[in-house]
Amino acid sequence: MRKADRLFQIIQILRRRQRAPMTAEAIAAELETSRRSVYRDIAVLIGQRVPIRGEAGIGYVLDGGFDLPPLMLTADEVEAAVLGASWVASRGDPALATAARDLMAKIAATVPERLRPMVLEPGLLATPAWRNAQDRIDMAALRQAIRGGRKVDLRYADEQGRVSERTVWPIAIGYLDATRLVVAWCELREGFRHFRTDRIERATFLDERYPARHAALKAQWRKSLEKSA
Repeated sequence: MRKADRLFQIIQILRRRQRAPMTAEAIAAELETSRRSVYRDIAVLIGQRVPIRGEAGIGYVLDGGFDLPPLMLTADEVEAAVLGASWVASRGDPALATAARDLMAKIAATVPERLRPMVLEPGLLATPAWRNAQDRIDMAALRQAIRGGRKVDLRYADEQGRVSERTVWPIAIGYLDATRLVVAWCELREGFRHFRTDRIERATFLDERYPARHAALKAQWRKSLEKSA
């Protein structure tokens, strides 16, 4: 691997780990190089004013706010992005599907010529969505509610057809092969619940924000899944 490529990959690795320090040994193992080379490369990056903090034996962190020029993508990254966007284009709601197609067009317009065929004639294909359940909630408005941390009133029918009214704090949408699930804290049940979007009979999007932080709620939800596993 060329030194310039190795420097780029070190930044990518540290960006991926975000706040968690990563040791030179772990970086060296991923890049299949020596720790000594990693130490030298880190010193070069710091000398180029890349905001890396840390020291040998403890690990390194890339400070937030640093970014690379847009779309410096490898062939694998292009294929991953196009495959993911193709999947979303066939299974997302209309606004999200349009955004996925726009993303692929932007990638095709900006990647080097040698990578463009991977976008225009991809070798990896997402299977078509044949039997998607129909969403019965405005998915674009739901995504906005999640981003804004706002409550939603639902009228929901469970699998036995029993109908209930409840106020929820939506934190995520799970996209399965044929259905979508709203992950939310339910005020009625005082716990996390999953609601299929095709069983929602009515949704009213409220201006009221829920009191908990979005990140904290997601962490609590993940812990609840671990306990029930």
